[in-house]
Amino acid sequence: MGSRFHQRDQKRKLNKIYNIAITVVTILIVIVAATIFLSDEDSTDKVTTEPKQITEKNQKKAEQTKEKEDAPGVEQDEADDEDSEAIDSTDEEKDKDAELVEVEASGDSNVEKAYTSENWQPVGTEQSGEHATSFEKDSVDWNEMRKAIALGAGVDEGSMKLWWLQNGGSPNTAIGTASDGNESQTYRVHIEWVEGSGWKPVKVEELKVNDKK
Repeated sequence: MGSRFHQRDQKRKLNKIYNIAITVVTILIVIVAATIFLSDEDSTDKVTTEPKQITEKNQKKAEQTKEKEDAPGVEQDEADDEDSEAIDSTDEEKDKDAELVEVEASGDSNVEKAYTSENWQPVGTEQSGEHATSFEKDSVDWNEMRKAIALGAGVDEGSMKLWWLQNGGSPNTAIGTASDGNESQTYRVHIEWVEGSGWKPVKVEELKVNDKK
């Protein structure tokens, strides 16, 4: 009896050990499997993320390269525009010079040169009826004479300085002495009245010094 009881007790102990061992092994298997699964998932995420990051980096590099390539083109376009404007300005000056015909200057020693142009046209008029020249400042006739003087001198009327305005020797002629805005050049402009069309310049004299200042 004692021997059988002893055998059964050992058998129970062995079964208990086996069960514990099986449980441990099962737990280890689960842990290993979970570790492998998580490792694979991380690898997959990494593989999936890296190409995206690489693509974004490549895209940024491509955009930066494109911006660098485009920048010189913009600067070149601006330079071309400036060159074009300079050429246009030069052409306008050449055209203006081509319009002018130099004429014999008067005996005035203060006259550097004199010229006229067939392209000068009357500046227009708001006046109607019989014309009477008026040298009253800011009158309609005075303002229209001022426009004709600016046209002949080739300066901006808004910045032009009119130093003197006088009769030109007949009722429908006048002479104005004017300079550009910075007073770098002074002009004596001869103008005449064209019936129904207004005043027009007929001759311009460039003066050495401003004799009406």
